[in-house]
Amino acid sequence: MASPAVTRHRAAERPRTGTAAAGPARASLPPVSSSGTAATLCRVAGRYLLDRRSGTWWWSPEMFELHGLPPGSPTPDTESYLRYQLAEDRDRVLSAISEACASGVAFAIETRIVRADGRERAVVLMGEPQLDAAGSVVSLGGVCIDLTDGRPPGSDIERAEALQAEVGQLRAAMASRAQIEQAKGILMLLTSCSDQVAFDLLAHISSHTHRKVRDVAIVITESAAGHGRLPDDVRTIIRDACPPAQPLR
Repeated sequence: MASPAVTRHRAAERPRTGTAAAGPARASLPPVSSSGTAATLCRVAGRYLLDRRSGTWWWSPEMFELHGLPPGSPTPDTESYLRYQLAEDRDRVLSAISEACASGVAFAIETRIVRADGRERAVVLMGEPQLDAAGSVVSLGGVCIDLTDGRPPGSDIERAEALQAEVGQLRAAMASRAQIEQAKGILMLLTSCSDQVAFDLLAHISSHTHRKVRDVAIVITESAAGHGRLPDDVRTIIRDACPPAQPLR
């Protein structure tokens, strides 16, 4: 249970960093913006979460839609999911997932799936490892984006450049989320608070120090790694939320 000090620092309003609409809290991922390039490139963007320890998956409703499965269908396991990939793409997809789970390396690859109704779709599959406070990979969260009907007009080179730009934007957003998750883990360790309260504390610090949530996360993780000192205003707020025995840099 969160301490009273942490509860006092809950933000009145969350920053607009984007979270998944359903599923475990750690599955929160940056949304595909309706005002950005993603809106022109993709038709359906499904979200997923793979729990590394249990091997179980969570899929958003859009993920089922993208694969031609009705709502409420059983969530496929890894072996079943790979069957939706074209045969020549399966090894590449499995390698990307395995490497991300083993070493914490995010990935973004273009692949092709065959829906349950037999229709082939071109997609980009992205994965972002989620780390615990000790830096170990506990899950893999990501998005699968349907590009089939949303490819921009123009030459192959122009389409490739547009796709590369879009993937770059999504990678940057996912990297930001990874830094936030690491900072949340540090705050949870320091204050013995819940995942939600740690996020609220980040939002509170962001609001009261006039920094972006991502920038707050960076200074916290760098301080925890011994690469810098917390700014005085950030340190003051965290000290108010931390038990006296927990040191701050």
